[in-house]
Amino acid sequence: MAHGYVDNKSALLARLSRAEGQVRGIARMIDEDVYCIDVLTQVSAATKALESVALSLLEDHLAHCVAQATAEGGPLAEEKLREANAAIARLVRS
Repeated sequence: MAHGYVDNKSALLARLSRAEGQVRGIARMIDEDVYCIDVLTQVSAATKALESVALSLLEDHLAHCVAQATAEGGPLAEEKLREANAAIARLVRS
C-alpha cells in the first residue's frame, strides 16, 4: 500500500532539507555566540518549517489513509480515526 504522501514526496523532502539547513544554521549561530534573540528567531522559523511538513503529512493521511479506511468501514476505519485524532492532539500540544 502506498503512503498518502507519495504524490508530495519530493516537496516534503525539499522542505525537510531546508529545515535541516536552518537547524545547522542555528547550531552555527550558537557556536559563533550570536545574540540570543536572533537565535530564537531562527528556532521559530525552523519550528514553523517542521510544522508545515507535519500539516502536509496530516492532510495527506486524512485524504488517503483515513478516507480509504472509512470507505471500507469496520474496525480499521475506527483505528485510522483514532490514529488521526491522536496525531492531531500531538500537533496541537507541541
